Amino acid sequence: MTGATGFVGKAVLRQAIAAGWRVRALTRRPQTKRDGVSWIAGALDNSEALAEMAAGSAVLIHIAGVVNVPTRAAFEAGNATATAHVVAAARGAGVRRFIHVSSLAAREPSISNYGWSKARAETIVEASGLDWTIVRPPAVFGPGDTEMLDLFRMARRGVALVPPGRMSAIYVEELARLLVALAADREASIGRVYEPDDGHRGGWTYGDFARAIGQAVGRAHVRALPVPGTLLKAAGRLDTLVRRKAAKLTLDRARYIAHPDWVVAESARPPAMLWKPAIDTNDALAETVRWYRQEGWL
Repeated sequence: MTGATGFVGKAVLRQAIAAGWRVRALTRRPQTKRDGVSWIAGALDNSEALAEMAAGSAVLIHIAGVVNVPTRAAFEAGNATATAHVVAAARGAGVRRFIHVSSLAAREPSISNYGWSKARAETIVEASGLDWTIVRPPAVFGPGDTEMLDLFRMARRGVALVPPGRMSAIYVEELARLLVALAADREASIGRVYEPDDGHRGGWTYGDFARAIGQAVGRAHVRALPVPGTLLKAAGRLDTLVRRKAAKLTLDRARYIAHPDWVVAESARPPAMLWKPAIDTNDALAETVRWYRQEGWL
C-alpha cells in the first residue's frame, strides 16, 4: 500500500488489518511498530523500496499522490510519474490486482494541473495490463482531514463562503471500506472506474453541505455566501503571490474548486452487491466534529 500514513490511507490501513490482511506499507518517515503491518522505508521515486513493498503481495492499493503543489511538473511527478513507478513495481513483483485511488478531477483534465495529472495517472493504470480498478472519490471528509476543516470552522461561526455549483462527498471510513472490499474482489470490478459517494442523490449544493455541517457543530442556521469563480481565481493568484510555495489556495486549486459540477455519475457508482454507503452523512459529520473538538482543531 502507498499512502498508508495519509488521511485516507490511515483509515484503509486500519480496516484492512481488521479484515485480516497483512499489509506492507510504504513510508517516508519512521513509524511505530504495529501488528499486521510491515513498514517499508522509501518514497514513490525509490524503485528498490517499491519492489520491496510489492514483493509477495496479492493486491497493491495505490493511494499516495499530491493535491497542492506549485507547478504542472510537480503534479506530473507526484501523480502520473509516481503511478508509473508503482505500476512497474507491481508488474515486477507479479502482483496482478491493482487498485488505484484517483479523483473526480480526472474527468476534467483541462481545468487544472491537478486534474490533468490524475487523468494521466489513470491512463497509465489502464495501459498497465494489470487487473485494475480505479476509484474516483469526491470530497472526502472525516477525522484527521485538513482540507475541509476551514468549512467546519466557518460553519461554526454561522457564515460560510462557498463556491458555486454542486458537489458530492464521502466519509473517509466509507471510502476505506470500499477500497478494502475491492482488495478482496477478483472479478466484478476489474477494468472498472467507480465514483462512490455518501448516497445523497444528485449531490449537494455547497451551501446545503455547509448547513449540514452547521447542524453537526450546533449551529441551527448557517448563512452560505456564494463566491463567484472569478473571485476564487483572483484569491488563488493573491495567495500564491503572498505565500508562494506555502499557498493553500493556488490558482490551480481555485480553478478546480470553481468548476460547477463535482457530482458523481450515477452510472459510475459501485454495484450495491460490492459496496454501498452504510453511515448517514449527518452521523459522519457529527463524528468528524467530535474528533476535531477532541483534538482542539475546532
